[in-house]
Amino acid sequence: MELSDRLKQLPQQFFASLVGKVAKAKAEGRDVINLGQGNPDQPTPAHIVRSLQSAAEDPITHKYSPFRGINELNRASAEFYQREYGVEVDPEKEVAILFGAKAGLVELPMCLLNEGDLMLLPDPGYPDYESGAVLANVTFDTFPLKEENQFLPDYSAFSDEQKEKAKLLYLNYPNNPTGATASKEFFEETIAFAKENNIAILHDFAYGAIGFDGDKPQSFMSIEGAKEVGIEMYTLSKTYNMAGWRVGFAVGNPTIIAAINLIQDHLYVSLFPAVQQAAADALTGDQTSVRELVALYERRRNRFIAACESIGWRATAPAGSFFAWMPVAEGFTSEAFADYLLDKADVAVAAGNGFGKFGEGYVRVGLLVDEERLEEAVDRIGQLNLF
Repeated sequence: MELSDRLKQLPQQFFASLVGKVAKAKAEGRDVINLGQGNPDQPTPAHIVRSLQSAAEDPITHKYSPFRGINELNRASAEFYQREYGVEVDPEKEVAILFGAKAGLVELPMCLLNEGDLMLLPDPGYPDYESGAVLANVTFDTFPLKEENQFLPDYSAFSDEQKEKAKLLYLNYPNNPTGATASKEFFEETIAFAKENNIAILHDFAYGAIGFDGDKPQSFMSIEGAKEVGIEMYTLSKTYNMAGWRVGFAVGNPTIIAAINLIQDHLYVSLFPAVQQAAADALTGDQTSVRELVALYERRRNRFIAACESIGWRATAPAGSFFAWMPVAEGFTSEAFADYLLDKADVAVAAGNGFGKFGEGYVRVGLLVDEERLEEAVDRIGQLNLF
């Protein structure tokens, strides 16, 4: 049997190629320091694990969940936004429980757009944004995130045709892959742009907890008028090291939330209730582990950037996320540089062109090994005398 045309059009899974290269090197017995992926390396906090264990022992959680999630998680999501960002959220009308934020990001175009409609995606950006456009059979244009503009879009550079035709625009701050953050003023500009051009906004807030130098990342939903034009998606994967649990949620515009809930009524019967209960306890419980995690990533960032400076590999330190966006050495493309580091130094990084055309010239480094291994990776790279 043949695959459908729609599946044939899906972009190649970028990280699958990277995983294959790393696996081959490890199979050869090489000591690879893998800085190429975005998988949190710390365990889920013990109190969240205990909550799951307790909930899983209750036979009621073995039954089908309510289609739109258990009330406790909806309320916890609203409580979280009130506590962390001062945002009032109606748990019944302004929250959608997600099978991880990735599912929400991919299904949203199917909720809001018709075949042939236009959506706008950041470049560089999370590769699966494009997957959502392909599965919805809609067209997409990308807009550049450039270092000279602090990796923020320049709305004045959008064409009249884009502003007239586009119905949905994706943003992501703290940003993957660049580590950039957005300001209140930028989000105010975004809301004005969305209203003027009748474009819905999706803000991917996956790294919302991870900001450095005492600066808490800005929530799009905390800006006046944000609910009128869009939603924000949050995942527990990064904040609570729950990547494998596949749980997230969206908050914001009630019409968009209703659309997500409707499509999910037909795709799923919600998450395992015990996971939902543990997620609710994570959001409303003691947040000490989150503060400790952010401090850990900041220490890693500081040690990594200092080590890079010592070998002449200079870049702007990330303001948020757990990634560093590093320029390639002179004479290399992104992919050639990434392959060279793996072949000659046994250090894996993600080639920037895998995140879009404007990722060329960079590699993404995940700060997801301990500080000593980060410094060892930089030392190995330094011995190649590239900088």
